[in-house]
Amino acid sequence: MSKITDKYKLNDVMYSREQIEARAAEIGRQITADYAGEEVIFVGILRGAVMWLSEVIKSVELEALLDFMVVSSYGEATKTSGVVRIDKDLTEDIDGKHVIIVEDVVDTGITLNYLKDYIGSRGPASVKVCALLDKPSRRQKPVDIDYLGFTVENIFIVGYGLDVAQRYRNLPYITSVTVVEP
Repeated sequence: MSKITDKYKLNDVMYSREQIEARAAEIGRQITADYAGEEVIFVGILRGAVMWLSEVIKSVELEALLDFMVVSSYGEATKTSGVVRIDKDLTEDIDGKHVIIVEDVVDTGITLNYLKDYIGSRGPASVKVCALLDKPSRRQKPVDIDYLGFTVENIFIVGYGLDVAQRYRNLPYITSVTVVEP
């Protein structure tokens, strides 16, 4: 164990791999129907959205391009700093194209609100959001989520790409963590 993982206790499974895969397949089919005959650029927000994006795109039967951005407002903390930082920008030209931002969790809405405006300023045909999890009780900025996996309460979630201090991303399910007192 590391000093980081010793600080957290994993709780019961909230969403199993099978539940996540089933919901991702439903969303992939919906995206296929919504964009029939169109090309879509999926923009995965690294690192957390990688597993969710890979699940959703498996069921998308369209011309689909992938791009990635690294955006942070958390760093090593469990609470947002409120300051959005772009560490890796898009490489694809999105002008006149349909873009779906794929995010792991929508929390305060600060990062996603910023991203929608930022990407929208580049002239795409449309910008939509696909998120694995939504925490509406934490919302500080309004955000429309077009394709949503699950809604969760205000607890710290890990697994299936979500982390605490870069740990637990590889869990094949979603759970919450509890801080263990020393």
